[in-house]
Amino acid sequence: MTLAQLVRSQEFTEVTETRVDDKKRVTLRKVRTSAKYYKIYVNSAGQIILDPQAVIPASELWLFKNQAALASVRRGLAQSSEGKTVKRPSSAKHADAEIE
Repeated sequence: MTLAQLVRSQEFTEVTETRVDDKKRVTLRKVRTSAKYYKIYVNSAGQIILDPQAVIPASELWLFKNQAALASVRRGLAQSSEGKTVKRPSSAKHADAEIE
């Protein structure tokens, strides 16, 4: 990942100062974020970037690895948000059908 891809905004705000504790940990108690997972990047100057991450189930990972399928899903979501939907008849009558 390039730095341009990683840093999505150049607008940084100093939040607080902190120290490394005896166990070499840094606390971020004044940072407001809903993320629970982060990738951590450090450069040769010792500057650190915490990049918030989302966790997805392993069973859904295939979609993010299959670019054609992912593009199709994104296209469908875009079409849906634009109101480009087609009403189809219900398939509920087939719910109890035996699978051969």
